[in-house]
Amino acid sequence: MTVRWILGDQLGPHFTEDLGPDDRVLLVVSKRAFARRRYHRAKAHLVLSAMHHRAAELGERACLLVVDRFADALDRVPPAEVIDPTSRPARAFVRSRGMTVLPARGFVTRDADFRAWATGRGTRRLLLEDWYRHVRTATGVLMEAGRPIAGRWNFDHDNRLPPPKGQASLGLPRPWQPDEDPIDASVRTLLDQWQRDGDVAFIGDDGPRLFAATRREALDALEDFVRHRLALFGPYEDAALAQDWAMAHSLLSPAMNLGLLHPTEVVDACVAAYEAGTAPLQSVEAVTRQVLGWREYVWHLYWWFAEADQERPPNALGAHAPIPAWFADLQADQVEASCLRGALREVRQRGWTHHIVRLMILGNWALQRGYEPAEVADWFTRAFVDGYPWVMTANVLGMSQYADGGRMATKPYASGGAYIKRMTDSCSGCSYRPDHRVGPRACPFAAGYWWFLHRNREILSSNPRMAVPIRGLERLADLDDVVAQEGARGHQPP
Repeated sequence: MTVRWILGDQLGPHFTEDLGPDDRVLLVVSKRAFARRRYHRAKAHLVLSAMHHRAAELGERACLLVVDRFADALDRVPPAEVIDPTSRPARAFVRSRGMTVLPARGFVTRDADFRAWATGRGTRRLLLEDWYRHVRTATGVLMEAGRPIAGRWNFDHDNRLPPPKGQASLGLPRPWQPDEDPIDASVRTLLDQWQRDGDVAFIGDDGPRLFAATRREALDALEDFVRHRLALFGPYEDAALAQDWAMAHSLLSPAMNLGLLHPTEVVDACVAAYEAGTAPLQSVEAVTRQVLGWREYVWHLYWWFAEADQERPPNALGAHAPIPAWFADLQADQVEASCLRGALREVRQRGWTHHIVRLMILGNWALQRGYEPAEVADWFTRAFVDGYPWVMTANVLGMSQYADGGRMATKPYASGGAYIKRMTDSCSGCSYRPDHRVGPRACPFAAGYWWFLHRNREILSSNPRMAVPIRGLERLADLDDVVAQEGARGHQPP
């Protein structure tokens, strides 16, 4: 008889399908894992609900233990094997226990695939677009006779529409939402007890569960996305509306990152919709690029740069400001700037917001203000229901905060208020104005953009893609006033 320990992000059937009827599955809930860091309450609820639901599905084949430390359970029920975990500390831990470690699952490509591709490039940069084309070619997804369907690898240029003017939403049906059950209630009781005992503290609200915690729920959520929102996902993937939190996004990243859905299932369902004529190619390609391209890319980069990052955590811009409490604890009501207040409120309420809000509002603010990149990555990991170290290391340290100095992104993702005005409806009714750099109505993002460039001018001057904005500093007659104003604002809520 084999005993396999499955972790809290290994909850789909593909993590147990090779076990026999007499084999057993161990699931372990560690209170100390939640006590070490302040996670979003909704994230803790989702993970524990999913684990308890999986144990219930497996019935007598499963043993679920709620303990203080993982070691407490492993000393009582020593598993024979474990599937390789998704974080560096967890991998070190399972190897220290001497158990059999099986190859990682839940991804389309293997470590060996990425290593062969990366080493074959010599000194060329590991560009996402090149990796994406490599995976498309290898898998044959959206390909015909070795060429991309319609002759285009991506539809980025077509997928940058601002939100429709005069509309508060895209007018789509409300996204699928699960019905909570007694398992959810028991998990909530457990978390309440941990908090009352003073052992664990959380951030964020504990609202009704919004995301799938079971395989069946994940499949229902996938079907709902393909049927109701996929068609508009591509064109509006970079747009945001304050009253439409889901827009046309899939909301499937929590299910995939819990292991409830395999990424190929998501891509196959979208491609099937295209082939059936119910979804346009530009939207199906956009999902494919996010799942087969970006998701696989950040997973592999997490391991590819593991040794370098452990020796010297990336911080190319020398950003060392601690995250202020109002930001870290999601105190949205202290913030006057409409876009940032709305972003923090969304995260507080749901533990989720879509990628343009993460990158161009939350991440952009942290970049402009010079928050410590490792702290920012840790915050995103704790505050988002789909946040895991392998996800946020590349997304935050590489893309959002430019801490790796261009290892991933060719330039910092910093922008002023004009971009936010174009791609969101947040500026309407805001007390700040995106075209004001100085004065009481100066947009903190517009002014903060130039303050960021001024502080990092020397470091960024060698980047060809930053030449134009750096030269723009010389044309700002009010630059000294901007620098003084933003220096005085510092890290207070805007």
